[in-house]
Amino acid sequence: MDKYTIKLEAFEGPMDLLMHLIEKNKIDIYDIPMAVLTEQYMEYLARMKEFDIEVASEFVVMAATLLQIKSRMMLPKLPKAEDTEERDPRQELVERILEYRRFRMVSMELDDMAALQGRIFARTPLPLAVRQRPPENLSLALLVEAFRIAMEVREEISIPQVLVAPDTYSIQGKMEDILLLLDKEGGQVSFADTFRSGTRTELIVSFLALLELIKLHTVVIRQGGLFGEIFVCMRTSGG
Repeated sequence: MDKYTIKLEAFEGPMDLLMHLIEKNKIDIYDIPMAVLTEQYMEYLARMKEFDIEVASEFVVMAATLLQIKSRMMLPKLPKAEDTEERDPRQELVERILEYRRFRMVSMELDDMAALQGRIFARTPLPLAVRQRPPENLSLALLVEAFRIAMEVREEISIPQVLVAPDTYSIQGKMEDILLLLDKEGGQVSFADTFRSGTRTELIVSFLALLELIKLHTVVIRQGGLFGEIFVCMRTSGG
């Protein structure tokens, strides 16, 4: 026959009954009045009419333990040597009650966690579309470094042996050139292609024109990703 447990008077074991009596009477566990505790425990046993034999044996064993401790405490104390300390007859019972109380508190915590977990329903993660906006508003230092690299890859321009009047370049004129190039390329051009040709002076003026367009929020600088290629883009009305 399978084992089963019968719940008697709301107590599932002798330790549960002892804890109820201790809490009900607000008894100090470290200073248990054995006469009071034993008397009330025996009264509860008298009220139990029908219960499982195995459970009954556990309650009876505890009753015998309480009676034994009560009897030992009623006996007159023998004289003892000064260097010896008499063990309190209740000490073992106190240790068992404290251990049971710790296990009961842990059990209550686990029950609360199980009840909370029972109200939680999980589902597998859904695939979400990830759209990563390219970095914008890059630092001036990064733009200067990109311009320096663009200048280094260009071949040195040889000066002809003829006296030629230097061309004059204006920032406003180069701003118009950059906007025309963006319009021609569909609103986006690589940073390097912005400085594809021209003398060193012209390229410097073009770079200053680009900075002015950025300042006026006419164009925006984007990067395809970390350490990716830098692009000059026309700013749209939506940002």
